[in-house]
Amino acid sequence: MIDAVETQPAGLSTLGQVAGEFLRRRSPQVMLGGLGIVVLLRLLVADGTRWQWWDLAAVLMVITLAPFFEWVIHLVVLHQPARRFGPILFDPGAGHRYHHQQPADINSVLLEGPEAAVFQLVNAAVAALLLGPVLWFSDALVIEPILTAAVAASAALAHYEWSHFLFHTPYRPKTRYYRRLERNHRLHHWRNERFWLGVTSNLGDRLFRTYRAERSAVPLSPTARTLKSSTSQR
Repeated sequence: MIDAVETQPAGLSTLGQVAGEFLRRRSPQVMLGGLGIVVLLRLLVADGTRWQWWDLAAVLMVITLAPFFEWVIHLVVLHQPARRFGPILFDPGAGHRYHHQQPADINSVLLEGPEAAVFQLVNAAVAALLLGPVLWFSDALVIEPILTAAVAASAALAHYEWSHFLFHTPYRPKTRYYRRLERNHRLHHWRNERFWLGVTSNLGDRLFRTYRAERSAVPLSPTARTLKSSTSQR
């Protein structure tokens, strides 16, 4: 169980209370606002009455790739130690290290507002760039499915934020899907930081061999709270 500390607001025992607290935070507000903008662009700028099978392909592409991007960013970016390049300190994982040190601090779970905006823009741009070359060689109408990919990517990122927030509250999910993900995320924090790196899906963990169905199959890590050896040999 996650520690009950003062940084957990009172009254998060129901899904409605958790959702209300989530929506009061800056990151969800930024992400949902950005999602609304790309949805409007898809409907207005790109003629929302025209849909083609490439739109479905765009959504499926995001659903397929999102778990693997999530896994890579979690390990390669967030779990990396600080590095100094001359006078410049490069430390993208600073906030995440604190999150592992204090997993019960609900204020450390979500991105900051500016970070959320940057992540959303980069996420949508990557989805559009991945789909763009395929569409170019297919002679398809490009703008609609590219914007659809941006919508799907923005929705996926918002779902990630929601899931991560949910798993760090006292509320226990009722559905099997979220209960399994919550269990695995807690094991990542409390048993071994080198396993169960997925938050909204464990497909990346299964592919990269960082998933175990039984927690007893994974040794208890002394650095789960410090991340000092997160990149060591698995």
